[in-house]
Amino acid sequence: MTGRTLRLSRLRRVVSEGRGGSPAEARGGRARRRGTQPKVVALGGGMGLSASLAALRRITGDLTAVVTVADDGGSSGRLRDELGVLPPGDLRKALAALCGDDDWGQTWARVIQHRFQSKGDLHEHAVGNLLIVALWEQLGDHVQALDLVGRLLGAHGRVLPMSAVPLELQALVKGHDPVHPDEIGTVRGQANVALTPGEVQSVHLVPNDPPAVPEAVAAVLDADWVVLGPGSWFSSVIPHLLVPELLDALSETKARRILSLNLAPQPGETAGFSPQRHLEVLGRHAPKLALDVVLADQAAVPDRALLNEAAKRFGATVELAPVGRTDGTPRHDPELLAAAYDRIFRMHGRIGPWR
Repeated sequence: MTGRTLRLSRLRRVVSEGRGGSPAEARGGRARRRGTQPKVVALGGGMGLSASLAALRRITGDLTAVVTVADDGGSSGRLRDELGVLPPGDLRKALAALCGDDDWGQTWARVIQHRFQSKGDLHEHAVGNLLIVALWEQLGDHVQALDLVGRLLGAHGRVLPMSAVPLELQALVKGHDPVHPDEIGTVRGQANVALTPGEVQSVHLVPNDPPAVPEAVAAVLDADWVVLGPGSWFSSVIPHLLVPELLDALSETKARRILSLNLAPQPGETAGFSPQRHLEVLGRHAPKLALDVVLADQAAVPDRALLNEAAKRFGATVELAPVGRTDGTPRHDPELLAAAYDRIFRMHGRIGPWR
């Protein structure tokens, strides 16, 4: 057996023996009554994951976010460069999305998202980033520190990094240099990949075989549903499939897997992409990945037949629902997205109580 297989076997034993713990238990709260609601794990990063979490926390109290850690821009990038820590920004956004709608939750959501405005070194640093990094240094444990922040915020779920080492995202891009539109070169760093004017061909991580956080793998193995996306396709969604232990867990879990598509192509990364092309590039990076459901906004799918064909290659069916805001911006509406997830969980889940 390879080292990776042995690690995955140990994590399976943890799950089967019941030592993995629920999000409520991890936060020091009361464990959920089994059989009443699904265990859901959401994978992604940035605003896409935040939108998914804001919806999912409305329909389940057993929710875990697994967050990409390749960000190298803004406040996160500065802290990463100066202190050698994981980039905390996407973790902070996930925690904010899990805050409740009461005064306590909304106050803390605003506090951790607050950015200082100054002419000094604190300019544009987010309060939540500094809090998370301070607790990492105090406790020396990424997961324990994030659980503590979650308890402080009253978060409706748990937030975990996908890896315990900072990752660099690299992409092969055609036409990154407009002077040479046919040349394919390497673009380094998530911020640069997200803004490239060229066509992203593929992405990979450095190091190329990063270790997954054990708690993240255990959560995927013990889930009822795993939700991948929406979000920046090459820099927030696909990176989870490039962590070997996470991909193995996604392949071996008994959970049903749902892919949530974006409402519109993203300028730079996926400009001009059709919904089915999003699936095609996902398949190129993880050829053996299986899915159960592909969720898309009905207004964002010009050709359902082509999307159905692309989804079939993953073994998935397509579910269309109105999940976008009505103000014309390509952003998910938390209530509408929650209704879509709830309907899918009921239609495609187990008959009767969960577990």
